[in-house]
Amino acid sequence: MNAKIYLAGPDVFSAKSFELGEKKKEICSKHGLVGLYPTDVIKYDRPLSRFEQGLYAYDTMETAMNECDAAIVNMTPYHGPSMDAGSAFEMGYMRAQNKPIFAYSNDGRLFAGRVVGFWDGKITIRDTGDREDPQGMQVEEHDMIDNLMMASAVARSTGVLVSGHTNPTDIYAALEYFERCVELAANWFRRIK
Repeated sequence: MNAKIYLAGPDVFSAKSFELGEKKKEICSKHGLVGLYPTDVIKYDRPLSRFEQGLYAYDTMETAMNECDAAIVNMTPYHGPSMDAGSAFEMGYMRAQNKPIFAYSNDGRLFAGRVVGFWDGKITIRDTGDREDPQGMQVEEHDMIDNLMMASAVARSTGVLVSGHTNPTDIYAALEYFERCVELAANWFRRIK
């Protein structure tokens, strides 16, 4: 039986979400996995308020994650220096169920470097030597691709986190690192059988 993989990431907000989902599922299939892309299961078939749509999407995604064997999470930064908050929640949800988590990012910079870049020269140095943002908050520096809780969740699960640099105009559509992540996930499942 092929492992069913929940495909988390900000890709669902792309104008080309459907096409991206289809490509991702094809890549999963090529490597013997079954990809579940969120738009496959969210169907607004009756009038709902925006708030009700949000609740419906949450309930539907929770059910989908319960039915999946693992997750592949796109940790590419979204609306700032860190990954998509919804995908971070989904990663934590799957980790709490002790399901394997695989991840990738199309931005290979470490989190601290992205935070510094986000503040565009407005970082100061504390007396302790730690960097501080303009809001008085310490810049987290653990040589990790994202917040320590997110990167550690992957490290403690499967250890598969693929990252590299992609052309910024293609940052969400590029699938090179996603495919490498899928390959590693398929190998991981073959080893545990």
